[in-house]
Amino acid sequence: MISFQTGKQLDIIPVGRVAIDFNPTDYNRPLNESSNFNKYLGGSPANIAVGMARLGNRVGFLGRVSDDQFGTYVTDYFRREGIDVSHIFRCEHGEKLGLTFTEMLSPTESSILMYREGVADLQLNVGDVDKEYIASSACLLISGTALCTSPTREAAFKALSFALHSGVRVVFDADYRAYTWKNKDEIAIYTSLVAEKADIIMGSREEFDLMERLTGLNGTDEASAAYWLGKKAEICVIKHGKAGSRAYSREGSYDVKPFPVDALKGFGGGDGYASAFLHALMGGKPLGEALEMGSASAAMLVASHACSRDMPDEESLAAFIREKKEKYGSVITRL
Repeated sequence: MISFQTGKQLDIIPVGRVAIDFNPTDYNRPLNESSNFNKYLGGSPANIAVGMARLGNRVGFLGRVSDDQFGTYVTDYFRREGIDVSHIFRCEHGEKLGLTFTEMLSPTESSILMYREGVADLQLNVGDVDKEYIASSACLLISGTALCTSPTREAAFKALSFALHSGVRVVFDADYRAYTWKNKDEIAIYTSLVAEKADIIMGSREEFDLMERLTGLNGTDEASAAYWLGKKAEICVIKHGKAGSRAYSREGSYDVKPFPVDALKGFGGGDGYASAFLHALMGGKPLGEALEMGSASAAMLVASHACSRDMPDEESLAAFIREKKEKYGSVITRL
């Protein structure tokens, strides 16, 4: 299975999006009728950072935040979780953190309203990227939203270059958001450039289709896996929402079903999946067990109100898996 350099100061450095989530406490009603919200730290790379720190990993972060109380909220939150904030920089021209208002119409129907114009996380620039900091980690995680515009696009590619030259493993989390991208060809160009240099690629079927838009592939999981495993990737995880996911590696492939839960929302599961999955791989777990842990964390997140706040620790994750497997059996099938 995939291995990671040992003896590094950090286990992983996510790069990219930090936001503020406002999740309604007025359940089962549209956003226009919601009046009360809870505030949480959000953004896929930030959620993954918290999730991995909660599981005991040594986590850094490379990004930009607003120079105001919300920026302070983010850095203070990270510090409390034990995340290194030495490379989180304040914006200098008034850019604000992105805001995300979520809607929970029912346990099976959710939506997200994002404010992403001129946001702080897209102001990361090449001068913020330090070679020694990237080399201090066993793994670099690049989020697809970091590639959508300059200057953060160039900063992400600089970090990628340093990782490749330092033997740092690269994870690409497609994390597609339509906002700020100009067109689908642009998405395909920049996401595929990172994906072809990544050791692990994670994304939904839609996100893989966007990455492969210019390749002529037929849109099947098998074709996608063969293509990317033929590049540099050692593992491809292709997610299908409520239907589960499929994972492909050079050692074997798996079908992954969701653990049954009473869902509260339809978002956040992917970040829980990624954090537990990567934590397990970095701990030397076999692929099947890592996928089981990822599926369990995803189920716990869709059954909870928050994302970052409700990331499980190792004890609660293990207890959840034991309970669900006793009741429902395994969710992992080798293909």
